[in-house]
Amino acid sequence: MAKLDDSLHFVLGKKAADNLEEHLGLRTVNDLLRYFPRKYSDAMTVRGEGEDLEVGEHVTFVDVIDAAELKRVRNQPSREFLVVTLRDRRPKVTATFFNPKYLKNTLVEGAKVMLSGEVGYYRGTMQLTHPAFMVLNSASGKKIGTKSLTSVASTTDATGDELLAEFEKDYFPIYGATAKVQTWDIYACVRQMLAVLDPVPETLPEWFVREHNLMSEDEALRAVHLSENAEDRDRAIERLTFDEAVGLQWGLVVRRHSELSASGPPAKRRGDGLMAAMMAQLPFELTTGQREVLEVISAELSAPRPMNRMLQGEVGSGKTVVSLLAMLQMIDAGYQCALLAPTEVLAAQHALSIRSMLGPLATAGELGGADNATRVALLTGSMTAQQKRDARREVASGEAGIVIGTHALLQDTVEFDNLGMVVVDEQHRFGVEQRDRLRAKAPEGITPHLLVMTATPIPRTVALTIYGDLETSILRELPRGRQPITTNTIFQTQKPAWLERAWARIAEEVKAGRQAYVVASRIDEDDKPSDEDKKDDGKAKKAKKATKEQGPPPVTVVEMFARLQRGLLSDLRLGLMHGRLSGDEKAAVMSAFRRGEIDVLVCTTVIEVGVDVPNATVMVVMDADRFGISQLHQLRGRIGRGEHPSLCLLVTKLPESSKAGQRLKAVAGTLDGFALADLDLRERSEGDVLGYYQSGRPITLRFLSLAEHLEIILAAKELCETVYESDPLNPGMATLSAPFVDTDRVQFLDMS
Repeated sequence: MAKLDDSLHFVLGKKAADNLEEHLGLRTVNDLLRYFPRKYSDAMTVRGEGEDLEVGEHVTFVDVIDAAELKRVRNQPSREFLVVTLRDRRPKVTATFFNPKYLKNTLVEGAKVMLSGEVGYYRGTMQLTHPAFMVLNSASGKKIGTKSLTSVASTTDATGDELLAEFEKDYFPIYGATAKVQTWDIYACVRQMLAVLDPVPETLPEWFVREHNLMSEDEALRAVHLSENAEDRDRAIERLTFDEAVGLQWGLVVRRHSELSASGPPAKRRGDGLMAAMMAQLPFELTTGQREVLEVISAELSAPRPMNRMLQGEVGSGKTVVSLLAMLQMIDAGYQCALLAPTEVLAAQHALSIRSMLGPLATAGELGGADNATRVALLTGSMTAQQKRDARREVASGEAGIVIGTHALLQDTVEFDNLGMVVVDEQHRFGVEQRDRLRAKAPEGITPHLLVMTATPIPRTVALTIYGDLETSILRELPRGRQPITTNTIFQTQKPAWLERAWARIAEEVKAGRQAYVVASRIDEDDKPSDEDKKDDGKAKKAKKATKEQGPPPVTVVEMFARLQRGLLSDLRLGLMHGRLSGDEKAAVMSAFRRGEIDVLVCTTVIEVGVDVPNATVMVVMDADRFGISQLHQLRGRIGRGEHPSLCLLVTKLPESSKAGQRLKAVAGTLDGFALADLDLRERSEGDVLGYYQSGRPITLRFLSLAEHLEIILAAKELCETVYESDPLNPGMATLSAPFVDTDRVQFLDMS
């Protein structure tokens, strides 16, 4: 009999086990047991009705051959190939076999076959080239076909109609496959493994299983693979959904409690330090929300255990000033603070705005500096070697109380004198591993306070899972004086005159002394996106794929810049900005735009976060259907930051009736980022929401839905907190959380 931690070599033999490990990363019995079917066969095919399949995707069909044509290779009459056409596939599906010496008498009209291979297209027809096959109605009753499929058939003694029935079951499981390890190979291995598997121990407390009327762990893990009863499969999936929710929450509870047991740097709030001086010189009054959040943060900074807090705030809600005041409280107590930003543009923007807000309070050692002033250091990858050395010296000596930078701050060469607080802006672009590397630069025995900020509103279920190890504060109120943003959608193909009017509107705003953005989704036709553009380009592709709508190719930022220069806005001063520019080039363009020397900034999403130019009042987003909902909301937040009303125009070549058109109208219809975040969550896959492992592989939840399973997530969170209090080493909980915390496999919590 086999146990969960047994090697698959022990159960399956070396060849099969090596294939599973090499191509799917499955090493143990537990790995294979929890490699769940991605769907069940329907009408004898894994291809769902209306499902679009991409080139290279693996697919399996069971159908009758409608036609089998033997053809000869052009210019090589001695070479033959066989083309078979399936009977019931719409659109048409063909399979091509080269050198069909033995196949031409087997794959004939009327033969019922199973075909499994990679999708290709030729002149609009889906085509499988040399797929694996098996004849299901062989006159001899023999299992004729390629070994990958007949190996499944060999696990049963059935022949003829009984064998056909074996493959025609409604429940037939379909697994994520590769060209080397197909779904039928996996199914054969699963059956072989389950035949010798010991009963699987229960992972959840018995009282919890009874309370929620759940299947046992053993029953669920077997039924999800083999049950012929749809109701049993549904119950198995329900149980495994709870398993995923509990596994996630246990990992977060363990992390949260380990943080709470650490020693933090207490920093009592003073009435005579930098924080008080900053409060006194603010040119505006803090909003009620800002004051309330600051009080909570200030109290936590005073405590001897590390703060772990996430600050959510609508675009323009004033998160930066709150974080600055919190950092000044730490500096008053003798500590340094690090602010980690995802891009050089955002890091430079933070350095500029913080120095501007502090004024003389940021010029220690300079003429005119305040007596108790500190210094603000900036460190990014594109700085010169001398600039980096100067910045590192200020950091190591303690002269710089506030240190702002990109990933360059994580390098071993950066040493702090007395790091006490880490602020991470745009948290979703960093992982736990990265922020922990920065916190590790504190004095030994001290865990710095942590404040992570995001202007991307986060639905409750996402906050409970991805960010479940953090307490949450929310800023919803916008600072006084902010003007509303009007958003309209331009359906370019249906109403081309509206786009012409958009360019005229930009010219009018510039004539009135204002500035504008024009945003495109791609840099140019040939080059890959830069590191700063890559993630956004990926989001755009996923948003496009989710709609299954293919519009005309998007306009590139280089093309748009040239087009506007040639005629549409030829009288205006234009600037070009994208992620492939050097750090100095980006800084020069942004500085010129900020000073008003550029009227219109033509750019990619490199300006999505952190760019603050209050005089910019118009934004035109080209091919807006290529962006996700939250991303469009972020882009829109670059305007409406000053005293003038602002206008955002979302341009698309797709029709108003399309799914993308309706999505854009939803964005235009509200400025409530939290409402848009909920809509975004419903439209995107779990993997898109959860992001990627540090290794670059997508995170997947097989059964748990962040859009639909709030009650399950809440029940799992409550269970984990209850169990942890009495049994922090609970083995069942550890088993469920292993897929999310094992460092050599899945790095889920590195994205939390």
